[in-house]
Amino acid sequence: MNHLFQHKNSFYDAEKVSWDSLLFDGRALRRLLVPLMLEQLLNSFMGMMDTMMVSRVGSAAISAVSLVDSINVLFIQIFAALATGGTILCSQYLGSGDRKRCGRAAEQVALSTAVISIGIMAVCLVTRGPLLRLVFGSVEPAVMQNSETYFWVTALSYPFIALFQVGSAFYRAGGNSRFPMAVSVISNIMNIIGNAIFIFGFQWGVFGAALSTTLSRIFCMAVVFLCLRRPFFPGTHEPQPIILKNYGKVRPDFEMIVRILAVGVPSGIENGMFQFGKLAIQSSVSTLGTTAIAAQAMTVIFENLNGVGGIGIGIGLMTIVGQCIGAGRVEEAKYYIGRLSLDCYGVILASCLAAYAICGPVTRLAGMDPEAAAMCVFMLGWITVVKPLIWTPAFCGPYGLRAAGDVKYSMIMSSLCMWTLRVVLTTVLIRVFHFGPIAVWIGMFSDWLVRGILYFARFRSGKWLNHHLIEETEANRTETA
Repeated sequence: MNHLFQHKNSFYDAEKVSWDSLLFDGRALRRLLVPLMLEQLLNSFMGMMDTMMVSRVGSAAISAVSLVDSINVLFIQIFAALATGGTILCSQYLGSGDRKRCGRAAEQVALSTAVISIGIMAVCLVTRGPLLRLVFGSVEPAVMQNSETYFWVTALSYPFIALFQVGSAFYRAGGNSRFPMAVSVISNIMNIIGNAIFIFGFQWGVFGAALSTTLSRIFCMAVVFLCLRRPFFPGTHEPQPIILKNYGKVRPDFEMIVRILAVGVPSGIENGMFQFGKLAIQSSVSTLGTTAIAAQAMTVIFENLNGVGGIGIGIGLMTIVGQCIGAGRVEEAKYYIGRLSLDCYGVILASCLAAYAICGPVTRLAGMDPEAAAMCVFMLGWITVVKPLIWTPAFCGPYGLRAAGDVKYSMIMSSLCMWTLRVVLTTVLIRVFHFGPIAVWIGMFSDWLVRGILYFARFRSGKWLNHHLIEETEANRTETA
């Protein structure tokens, strides 16, 4: 496939790409990207099964889980931003051949994540009742009661899911995405089994669903950090580039923490603004009644499902571009952004069609109210038409820009698009023009379109390359020159 890209164009200089010694050839790309896409797919599939099982408890239960998960995702995205900082920094250090600093960066990412996630957990446990009422206002008493129970138990899992994310990021930075995928799959299976036991066996309702989620997150964090102590990738004799030992002896390295936060904080603000915006939208959706909330919750599950392949490509792109930038191979980084963006278009189209095909049967199996199911199918139909056209420039390519350190631009533009288009437009359409839950997706399509145009213009300008996250090595200076 490389010959298709070996010509001069306005995106990169083909003469400066070392075609015979690409950092990631076709086989290496498949080894990295396929497990990532499968992991995202299986996670979404398991999430859908989780939702179906909870929906059997009743509309109040599924509504409560949907509302609380919108808060949970906010904090999980903050943790993911720290993992992003770790992935980018470690990838660039590995690309430059500096494994010593890569290991130091990994230690500081783990330490910072542990401290921040424990602090957030403590605040949520203490303020869960007032926080839920502040965010969602007046909802049905049964929904609020279930929400407080679900929030209390799932908040306990924050440190574990946060550390699992950064531990997985270390493996991906080293080019191994299969092991985190395997752990994630096992964890999700444990979660489904736990749901069956706690929800249907013990009749614990949303408490059982939350307990199963927390136990599975404890498991996956423990496995990943135990394996990070070993010199080889699990199940192989291939050396592991990032090794973490003697966790109790790790002390803060504030210079390295500043480097990590220079990437993590803007990414965290971007993710946080994104989730705050979704909460603001959810607040408007919650005024539409239990049927609309349930329909929107299931539609979000399907929309997450049909985007998982693209997200997997984007996450892999972050590792690939990070290593290219660390090695001083700028034109190669541009090449990979273009090539994998094209792949992403095809993956998104296929996944959207597949998700729409199973939408009707799944809503029936889930025992959804017919009116809510019809709403879900209607909204997903529009998503299936629009998403393959405009999603990739808005979300896949930007992973590559962030890997080069261009996180502030991403933070500013995505926040502006989120609030001026998605939140304001959706709120007006629901509260003033009474559009119903389809208003959420009208606002989202507008956001995707404008965001994609802005990111594409940024890529063409080359300004995303004007960042230096790590010390430039002599080898890189020579190669760049």
